Amino acid sequence: MRILVDTTVWSLALRRRSEALSAEEKSIVAELEELIQDGRAAIIGLIRQELLSGVKTVEQFERLRLHLRSFTDEPLQTSDYEDAARAGNQCRTRGIAVSVADILLCAVAMNRGWAIFTTDPDFSTYGKVLPLKLHRAGR
Repeated sequence: MRILVDTTVWSLALRRRSEALSAEEKSIVAELEELIQDGRAAIIGLIRQELLSGVKTVEQFERLRLHLRSFTDEPLQTSDYEDAARAGNQCRTRGIAVSVADILLCAVAMNRGWAIFTTDPDFSTYGKVLPLKLHRAGR
């Protein structure tokens, strides 16, 4: 199964120095490396944009941009956006606030039968309403 990797996980691996990571964060980065080696890590353009946004210097931006070019964005369909809106409405009806980016990841993963690899606790909340599969390090 492919795993849709959220910005939080990519950021640990690509935007933080390894010596600054906790043991748990190092485990998450190791899991991402394994997913990449197995060809199971997936990314969408929105995650790429989030990763590249807010980079402090032109040099850092270019280095990160070139590194991310190793990964092909999963093509999205109109139905992914429609299903994201539907899922967001379902969550809001149950009193759960969603972000546009998060709910799009949910829709893409659900439409493809993929799991989401994230450190963001909001996805566990979305999973109370949506049939999400969450990937955890060490699984």
